[in-house]
Amino acid sequence: MNQGHTEPTSEPVADSQPKFVIRDMNFFYGTVQALTKVSMPIPANRVTAFIGPSGCGKSTLLRCLNRLNDLVDGSRIEGTVLLEGKDIYDPGVDVTDLRTRVGMVFQKVNPFPKSIWQNVAYGPQLQNVRKRATLDEVVEQSLCRAGLWEEVKDRLHGSALGLSGGQQQRLCIARALAVNPDVLLLDEPCSALDPISTGRIEELLHVLKERLTVVIVTHNMQQAARVSDLTGFFLLGELIEYDDTKTIFTNPTDSRTEDYITGRFG
Repeated sequence: MNQGHTEPTSEPVADSQPKFVIRDMNFFYGTVQALTKVSMPIPANRVTAFIGPSGCGKSTLLRCLNRLNDLVDGSRIEGTVLLEGKDIYDPGVDVTDLRTRVGMVFQKVNPFPKSIWQNVAYGPQLQNVRKRATLDEVVEQSLCRAGLWEEVKDRLHGSALGLSGGQQQRLCIARALAVNPDVLLLDEPCSALDPISTGRIEELLHVLKERLTVVIVTHNMQQAARVSDLTGFFLLGELIEYDDTKTIFTNPTDSRTEDYITGRFG
C-alpha cells in the first residue's frame, strides 16, 4: 500500500460515457485552498459517491458541479469542469440554465412554506409553464419518480411542512426532478433521516440512475457502499483514490483509503 502523496491510483472503468470530466481543478475560498488538482470523470447514468472526513472538500466539489460556489464571496476556481464536453465555467454559460440541468438536494430539508403541489410546480412555473393540466401532470410524474405520490396524492394542497422529515426530503427530490434535470447532486441527503426514510431514498437512487446521473456526498460509508457504482475518497482537499465502489471498499490501493474505510481515522 502507498503511504505518501500519490496521484489517484486509477480511473474507474465504466461502460458509460462521462457526464462530467474534471481536470486539474483547484478551488479556493479566499486564500484557503479547498481542493487541489482534482481530476476525475463522472460517468452518465451511474451513482458516484464522494466520501471522506469532514472538511476534505467533497461538498465543495459537489457545489462546483452546478456553480453554487459562485455565490461565495472571494471564491475562485482553476482548471476545467466539462459537462458533456462543454466547460461550465466558460463566461458564456447561462448559470440559471446550468442549475436547471444540474439539480441539487441539500442536507437540510428545505421545502417551501407552500403546498405540496406548489413546491413541485415552482420550477416549471419559473420556466413559464402556465397550463394547469400540464403542471398537474408534471407534479404527479415528479412525485411518482420521487416515490411519494401514493403518500400525498390526496393532500396535494396541504402544507409541505406537514410532511415527515423523510417525506419532505423526497418532496425536495421531486421538486428538483420537476424541471427534468440531467444530473442530480445530493449533499448528505439522509443525514437527518431515520433508517426507514433513508432506505426509501436509497432505493429511489437505484431507479433514478436509469434516467439521470447521480452524485452523492455522504459521511455514511455503508450508504456509499449500498447505493453507488463508483466512489471517490477525498482527504485534505485531494482525491486520494477513485474506482468502482466494490474495489474501493474491498481492495483499495492506497493505505489512507483503507485506514478511513476501516475506521482508523475520520
